[in-house]
Amino acid sequence: MQQVFNKYTILNMSQQRVPTALGTEKVSKLLMQYAVPSIIAMTASSLYNMVDSIFIGQGVGAMAISGIAITFPLMNITAAFGSLVGVGAATLTSVKLGQKDYDTARRVLGNVFVLNILLGVLLTVVTLPILDPILYFFGASDNTIPYARDYMQIILIGNMVTHLYFGLNALLRSSGHPEKAMFATIATVLVNTILDPIFIFGLDMGIRGAAIATVVAQTLSLMWQIKLFSNKNELLHFQPGIFKLKRKIVLDSLAIGLSPFLMNLASCVVVILINNALVTHGGDYAIGAYGLVNRLVFVAVMVVMGFNQGMQPIAGYNFGAHRYDRVTQVTKLTMLWATGVMTLAFVLCMCIPELLVRIFTTDEELIRIAVKAMRIVVIFFPVVGFQMVTGNFFQSIGMASKAIFLSLTRQLLFLLPCILILPGIFGENGVWYSMPISDAISTIVAALMLWHQFQLFKKQPV
Repeated sequence: MQQVFNKYTILNMSQQRVPTALGTEKVSKLLMQYAVPSIIAMTASSLYNMVDSIFIGQGVGAMAISGIAITFPLMNITAAFGSLVGVGAATLTSVKLGQKDYDTARRVLGNVFVLNILLGVLLTVVTLPILDPILYFFGASDNTIPYARDYMQIILIGNMVTHLYFGLNALLRSSGHPEKAMFATIATVLVNTILDPIFIFGLDMGIRGAAIATVVAQTLSLMWQIKLFSNKNELLHFQPGIFKLKRKIVLDSLAIGLSPFLMNLASCVVVILINNALVTHGGDYAIGAYGLVNRLVFVAVMVVMGFNQGMQPIAGYNFGAHRYDRVTQVTKLTMLWATGVMTLAFVLCMCIPELLVRIFTTDEELIRIAVKAMRIVVIFFPVVGFQMVTGNFFQSIGMASKAIFLSLTRQLLFLLPCILILPGIFGENGVWYSMPISDAISTIVAALMLWHQFQLFKKQPV
């Protein structure tokens, strides 16, 4: 194959391979060859979430959809801890490969494996005993908590598997194997899609069946990932000595991963407030509508995240190699494509929202609320792609503090006050208006920060 991610140099006369095309190949070609597998994987991941919702909505009912929406904050918390380790380690790996510090890159693999196990188990042990109070705090009612509880109990039991699965997939991408990361995600989606109707309908397990299908699918993909990282012909592979936690590697990984961690944590706080505002001003159906809108717009968001993941190893490698011109070039190109994706999503959500919502449910009241919400939420979607890429840009080059600032401004500085103030004025609509308003303001802040950083790059020697 002539694909860029399969071009390597030979180290020390061995068969271990190191990606060098990241610093030499044409940037546009690199981005597409790294991004396309990531986009396919991320789109598959969003479909993975949609499949659960479709089967749950059609097979269990409208209240089950609302129950799933209640679990979003807790899912964000688990994702936050996963990204704290996985995203940080992936970025650190790209930078170390660019610096040709291969020994540290190998140790990152072992450290991320151990950290994911520890955090995954710890989160399960802490949350399972107090699951009901957590869900009520997140906005559950007596109508929705049975569904939310049944789903999250299974998901939390498999939490360690989820952390390892996402963490190793991030390292596959950053070490020059985006196509294998894509295959792992697609395999997970396919298995989940096959198991969902079997468990939900065939075995009459209801919403628990959807959760079991999710955990089983991730477990099978994790086993394949472990096999890949056991290949001694690869530069990054499991070997004795790399599993001992190293203070610097752990702290560096956590520092870089702190941005997506805080973003997910902030998102958790915001979703809790949104759920509580919606249940107060609109009831359980409004929460269900929020869940449906999230699932649908998440498809476009995940495509942009796929571009971001394709950009990450290119930007990280070239930043480590002091090729700032290539960092700037890949960032601008990623922004162009991300803007196109989010603009397309805006058009679809404005023109055919009812058709999209009916994929999940036939409940007319739920459809009515979701259609109205969708048209409000996506008002500023054409600029959201730019905002997302900017945050990923700072994260990819290891500037954790700037990435963290961008993450927190959108969620806490802008969105949080809107959610606290606008529902009191506009009722349920105030919750929906809060989202596009915060998108617009945070995009302006991101643009100013990006312009300043590009100016600094221009002053650096090439």
